[in-house]
Amino acid sequence: MVLNFEMEKLESELKRLKPKRVLVQLPEGIKQNAFEIKRKIEGMGIEAVFSGETCWGGCSISTQEAKDVGADLLVHFGHAQFIKSDFPILYIEVKDELDLKKILKKSLSFIKKYDTIGLSHSVQHKHDIDSVVKFYENAGKKIIISVKKGYAAYSGHVIGCEFGGLKSIADKVDAFVILGNNFHSMGACLAVEKPVILLDVYNDKVRSMEGVRDKIIRQRIVAIDKFKTASKVGVIIEAKPGQKFGSPSFVVDKLKKEGKEVILITMNELSPDKLMNFYDVDAFVELACPRIAIDDFARYSKPLITMKEALVAIGEKSMDDFLKEGVV
Repeated sequence: MVLNFEMEKLESELKRLKPKRVLVQLPEGIKQNAFEIKRKIEGMGIEAVFSGETCWGGCSISTQEAKDVGADLLVHFGHAQFIKSDFPILYIEVKDELDLKKILKKSLSFIKKYDTIGLSHSVQHKHDIDSVVKFYENAGKKIIISVKKGYAAYSGHVIGCEFGGLKSIADKVDAFVILGNNFHSMGACLAVEKPVILLDVYNDKVRSMEGVRDKIIRQRIVAIDKFKTASKVGVIIEAKPGQKFGSPSFVVDKLKKEGKEVILITMNELSPDKLMNFYDVDAFVELACPRIAIDDFARYSKPLITMKEALVAIGEKSMDDFLKEGVV
């Protein structure tokens, strides 16, 4: 695998924007390339400061951090635009340049019984989609690209919290193929009830997500049931502007009407270590990325649920409706 950091785009945009100091955000997997990026930026006479905070997606834009270090531009690598910001942000999406022929051939045995395939991809593979579609069409498959919807930046683009584009075409396809990693495919199988096949290009594996949906739904039902008996609840708000899912005042009001005592908690990033000292809190509702509660189920000793799940717990939403519209 070769990562293309789109240095030509970086140079062109920096010349146009003329910043004096930039804050650079790198996903965890490419922080090792910081010096390569530093040399390019500072070679243009621009000072570069690198964020050491975690950066899991386009939702993790550190605009306040950029302001704190006196930067006049945030350079965000590895993701597409998630939300609009009043602080200038340059998104460098990064391309994964690799030969997909082997894994595409391997995938044919997994999709042989399906005629119409819904196709989605992480942003690093956007440049390969035309050739992927052509490959499957030559193999006799009809391909429908997922719709651009919600937080997705492009048609076919899939991110961890946005599967509206897949839901929009679910009744037209027999199965979905996800070009990316387990994070994207696991979210897809929670959002749609059609079979989901992962093309894990980073481990050169093809995987059916069969059974994953049922396992995670059982975990979510356990968390919701435990939450129902909680008397003291912490409602967590994440500080990053792209990590706001749901209205704190709405949730707090609903929980209070159910007789629960509620505190609001704010933090830059959720973790079990940060929550463990709230000894007196029985359960938590997180209004940050819904995948935190879902993916990290086993890491938290107390129930941690999403806003949608909180509405199920207090009877504002039925479990059937919750499952029908998708866990994410």
